[in-house]
Amino acid sequence: MKYVDEYRQPHLVRNLSEALHKITTKPWTIMEVCGGQTHSIMKYGLHELLPKKIRLIHGPGCPVCVTPIHLIDHALHIAAEPNTILCSFGDMLRVPGTHTDLLTMKARGSDVRIIHSPLETVKIAEKNPNKQVVLFAVGFETTAPANAMAVYQAKQLGLKNFSLLASHVLVPPALQFILQSPGNEVQGFLAAGHVCTITGYSQYHALASNYQTPIVVTGFEPVDILQGLYLCVQQLENNEYCVMNQYARSVKEPGNVHTQNILQIVFKTVDRQWRGIGVIASSGLGLQDEYAGYDAATRFPIEKPLLFIDNGCISGLVLQGKKKPGECPLFGKQCTPENPLGAPMVSTEGACSAYYQYSKLKLA
Repeated sequence: MKYVDEYRQPHLVRNLSEALHKITTKPWTIMEVCGGQTHSIMKYGLHELLPKKIRLIHGPGCPVCVTPIHLIDHALHIAAEPNTILCSFGDMLRVPGTHTDLLTMKARGSDVRIIHSPLETVKIAEKNPNKQVVLFAVGFETTAPANAMAVYQAKQLGLKNFSLLASHVLVPPALQFILQSPGNEVQGFLAAGHVCTITGYSQYHALASNYQTPIVVTGFEPVDILQGLYLCVQQLENNEYCVMNQYARSVKEPGNVHTQNILQIVFKTVDRQWRGIGVIASSGLGLQDEYAGYDAATRFPIEKPLLFIDNGCISGLVLQGKKKPGECPLFGKQCTPENPLGAPMVSTEGACSAYYQYSKLKLA
């Protein structure tokens, strides 16, 4: 725990809080992109240590939360098929589709399996040649390489009973979408450190320059986040707009070239719908033509999407940073982790889950 504890030391947190108070002279609105950062902010009460002029907005950086409902419904459709095994990470099982969720399907007898690595799915396909095995692949650039490797390995092994239902999304197009949105209030970003470990951060330079918005690649511990905020506010106060790397112990500007190579081999950039937000151009990953035979959406087509039922959840506004979880009339009442009405209450990185766990709002 040595290398974690040193980024949680109280005296460093106090020093950074005091430094932020000293340099902040104007109101600034900053978005932390990643849901993991949101959870740290709420868990450690970092928002209470900030100058009142700093307003934090929670970004759409929770891959489970932004997976569109039609893909959840598609996964449910596949799980209901006979002789089919649907594999997914555990946090996807309780995300509500139009009428139900994967955990309920599992309880009803569908073969839905929780995996810890996408490569497990390839082994399951090898052991079950008479069943179709589908990997529900969700995530940002962080998890995409392992899913790409699963498809690559399945092709190398010549497996005909393996396929992938892809719902990968990309961070830079989402940031550009936010900056271009009418009424955008974000003046600076804390970029997701884990994503940049894979991708690097060279693609952020144009965003920072074109939109005059500082972007600071930031880690997830209290010291990381306060230092990232300090670097962001320092730029804003000085009318500077560039990319800075607070998370240098993990992130290098080029990123991880080896993982980028496997992504380019298996995936191509596609338009992607984000739950509660809409379609963002070139913001997703789909299978390259060479791997099109492994596309579960083609192998298990749905004739017509189910009609969306409005349950009053405002998760779309929460994911866009336009509303805080506590502003939802269902928060902590009809909508709880035990009975989630929206994805942000399900995921371990969801903003609603963070507020429910750590905020006094849940007592209101």
